[in-house]
Amino acid sequence: MNTRIREVSARANWMRRRLITMIVEAGQGHPGGDLSATDIIAALYFDILRFDPAKPAAPGRDRFVMSKGHCTGALYTALAGAGFFPEEELQTYLKPESRLNGHPNRTYLPGVETNTGPLGHGLPVAVGIAVAAQIDKADYRVFVLTGDGELQEGSMWEAAMFAGHRGLGQLTVIVDRNRLQQGASTEDTNALEPLADKWRAFGWDVAEVDGHDAAALLTAFDAACQPRSRPLCIIANTQKGHGVSFMENQAGWHHGVPNADQYALAMAELEAEMAA
Repeated sequence: MNTRIREVSARANWMRRRLITMIVEAGQGHPGGDLSATDIIAALYFDILRFDPAKPAAPGRDRFVMSKGHCTGALYTALAGAGFFPEEELQTYLKPESRLNGHPNRTYLPGVETNTGPLGHGLPVAVGIAVAAQIDKADYRVFVLTGDGELQEGSMWEAAMFAGHRGLGQLTVIVDRNRLQQGASTEDTNALEPLADKWRAFGWDVAEVDGHDAAALLTAFDAACQPRSRPLCIIANTQKGHGVSFMENQAGWHHGVPNADQYALAMAELEAEMAA
């Protein structure tokens, strides 16, 4: 486990440094949500998910759906690091004619399971994928990452109710619970608590973890990969903007671009974390 933790942590730190640079070079992006989700995505792509980047459509692959589709900085760095496309292509992020759009597009980019961006779409698609696996008696797993603000969409709860009814044990939802959405906190906008009880009421198993603790994430994902008769929701408690002091827990960094001084500070903090 120690080797796994070190690898995931190192990958997450690289992803944070790279995505901040991408956002600065592009002049746009969503750094707050990217940074809150980075550890989760690193654990999945560099330890848990079963895939072959040379055969991105292989029938037996695990499926990952990025329901919070605006956080492409974290997704694209993981896909590049995992070998789905050259890391050099990250330099084209959000630029004209780039495959690295502001929202992921499966038509253009290998490793993207479904187009997302309009919130509330990813979980319903993932439920459909899991139903297909259930019907086919396939053994691939389906993981979907949702933002907590996204849970204000009714389509999410319709999908959750149906997944519980079908007993989709191959389905795992991870809620990036940073408690902030664009402009305000989730609880001031449309309160979600008691969140764990809501998922349980729809027939789901629930685990709560520190979403920035690689060991805790790997333990939860290892459990998710065991045979189950019910879908699993992992509530990952995170910080918006995690790892960059002036972005942490700041709703204003839902989107935005660091200036030169902020960029230098962010990189220094992340490099110091890497060296620690």
